[in-house]
Amino acid sequence: MNTLNLCPICNRPLDDKSDIQFHHLVPKTFKGKEGINLHKVCHQKIHATFSERDLQHYYHTIERIIEHEEIIKFVKWVSKKPTDFYNKNDETHVRYGKRRK
Repeated sequence: MNTLNLCPICNRPLDDKSDIQFHHLVPKTFKGKEGINLHKVCHQKIHATFSERDLQHYYHTIERIIEHEEIIKFVKWVSKKPTDFYNKNDETHVRYGKRRK
């Protein structure tokens, strides 16, 4: 396993068992192109925590994302889970309708 290939949110390996998704640092809605690979559960947590405007205006770097109190708590919790762990969170769907407002 390549230990250099770690999720920048939770620092767990991104391996063959991982469900990996691409996260745009600035949302595509706002013409963002740069991004990173994350575990699906980490990607989902980012979008459950921040609106697209939050991501555009402040949380457009990994350093800023991982300094947020809710993300810190999440990382502490998810770090004990296997790399293929995924827990669907309904908050993402609730926030979806609020993103562009």
